Amino acid sequence: MTQRTYNWAILGCGRIAGKFSSDLKLLDNVRLYATASRSIDKSKAFAEKYGFEKAYGSYEEMAADPEVDIVYVATPHSHHHDHAILCLKAGKAVLVEKAFALTAAEAMEMIGAARENNTFMMEAFWTRFHPSLAKVKEVLASGTLGKPALMRSEFCFYAPFNPDHRLFNLSLGGGSLLDIGIYPVFWALQIFGVPSEIKTIADLAPTGADRTIAMTFGYPGGEMAQLTSSLAGCSDTQTEIWCERGFIRVRKIDPQTVKVTVSVKEVSEEDYIFHQENGFGLFLEAQHVMECLNAELTESPLLPHSYTLQQMQLLDRIRKIAGIRYPTEAL
Repeated sequence: MTQRTYNWAILGCGRIAGKFSSDLKLLDNVRLYATASRSIDKSKAFAEKYGFEKAYGSYEEMAADPEVDIVYVATPHSHHHDHAILCLKAGKAVLVEKAFALTAAEAMEMIGAARENNTFMMEAFWTRFHPSLAKVKEVLASGTLGKPALMRSEFCFYAPFNPDHRLFNLSLGGGSLLDIGIYPVFWALQIFGVPSEIKTIADLAPTGADRTIAMTFGYPGGEMAQLTSSLAGCSDTQTEIWCERGFIRVRKIDPQTVKVTVSVKEVSEEDYIFHQENGFGLFLEAQHVMECLNAELTESPLLPHSYTLQQMQLLDRIRKIAGIRYPTEAL
């Protein structure tokens, strides 16, 4: 069967959009078609750098282009809701960079728009499609390590305080939680599911955005997850899952490499290295989107709308406990 080629458009021409565009080039069934920014000069520069055919100086113009098949929304979290719905109403398939939205309420409206327009939409959570996660699930399912009881996950890097930068500007969804804390939360959901109890400690920047947030999830069976994200210092980005007879450690060694260590107490320890020779692994999510479209699906079976909504609802719970509130939220 002939593989269909899809015309991709990039909405928002920032850093993550550049990494994603580089990865798109690794796929044979992709046509780098269009870019869109509020600045036509920025859009043209981005298109020229990454090899897109067209550049638009407004998101509305790009969405109206009948040649666009799939739009990757890469604007700040605060704009995902409006930009995704704009494209969905235009009949475009949409891949929305994480965090999917600011709030669960926004996520519900986005999902509603996708269903109303019978159009595909998925959160761009590349970890879900990385083979390291499949290996972790395979090991846990085998029973070799016994029942998982505890886990720890952290993602931290240093960012100097700048009240206008998206990382610290609450109007743009600033704070470590939505930017990088979402990864530890993702791992907890994958391993243990939705917690019955949450405790948090947050260090808030002068803008009200969380500079650091530490979370403890508790579960009915006694399982616990300790999660941390921070813009105040650097960590060795990793997740550890502690089981009855050993542990699993998932560690990002560099942008292209993830190592999974499986240790059976006093018996064995083995490393599994997952290395991308090219790209950052973002092409995996793009490839999955096109596979879904080939199958005429409107949501992913691996990252369905129900999971994305569940994750957004959990992030809302965490923020409420920590006292973090976005200006756009209703009182």
